[in-house]
Amino acid sequence: MLSNKLHAAINAQINAELWSAYLYLAMSMDAEAKGLKGVANWFYVQYLEEQDHARIFMNYLNSRDAKVTLLPIEEVPAEWDSVLAMFKQTLEHEKKVTALINNLAAIANVDRDFASTNRLVWFIDEQVEEEENAREMIAAVEAVEDNKYGMYMLDKELATRTYTTPSPLATSAE
Repeated sequence: MLSNKLHAAINAQINAELWSAYLYLAMSMDAEAKGLKGVANWFYVQYLEEQDHARIFMNYLNSRDAKVTLLPIEEVPAEWDSVLAMFKQTLEHEKKVTALINNLAAIANVDRDFASTNRLVWFIDEQVEEEENAREMIAAVEAVEDNKYGMYMLDKELATRTYTTPSPLATSAE
């Protein structure tokens, strides 16, 4: 059985994951409006991933006979000054999500909730990847930011990014 503290924290994490999805959807729509279809695609894939992260947490609560409580989603920004600004905000946001996941792991550790600790290992690894991806995108954009052809080529490359269902959902009936 989940402790009340961990249960509440996972419900808050579901909200944070859905807010993240909303943020990345807004970034995708802003990039699309600016004619950057590849950048829009990159952020749309992020949007899908964040929705699935929320679903993994929801499935986990359900599997532990704990109620999922959906909370209102706060407003997100609608425009960014540049692609670089989008990716810099992405990195800062992912660092915050990492801190939230680490907090969940700390609660599970104190609770000696090994099932939750095990589930959270996937998210801890995922956050390392998310932060690395954001740093790589910042470096790529910085390398071409003053070169229209370079940005054009980067945008074309980002258009090839495809969505992959996360392993915790790929193995379930979802």
